[in-house]
Amino acid sequence: MITKQDVAEKIAAWLRHEITQEQLVAWAEEAIDEGDFPDADASELAQVVGRLGLADVKEFGLAWDDCEALLKRLGFTAKVEITAA
Repeated sequence: MITKQDVAEKIAAWLRHEITQEQLVAWAEEAIDEGDFPDADASELAQVVGRLGLADVKEFGLAWDDCEALLKRLGFTAKVEITAA
């Protein structure tokens, strides 16, 4: 079962460069194929995950603003923390 929390964590992992765009897209495509979303959130999750699955298409891409909007749809907000390298 893929929850809103799972999707938010996957977006966060991509933003933190813990996974590649290709890994994010592959995960999203597999999630859509399986379609294992809670009934109450199925429509919203399918739309958000479907959008992530298009991140490798030039016309769609995936920018910070897109991630913020997707996270908001899931009930989350993103915060940026700056640390010394």
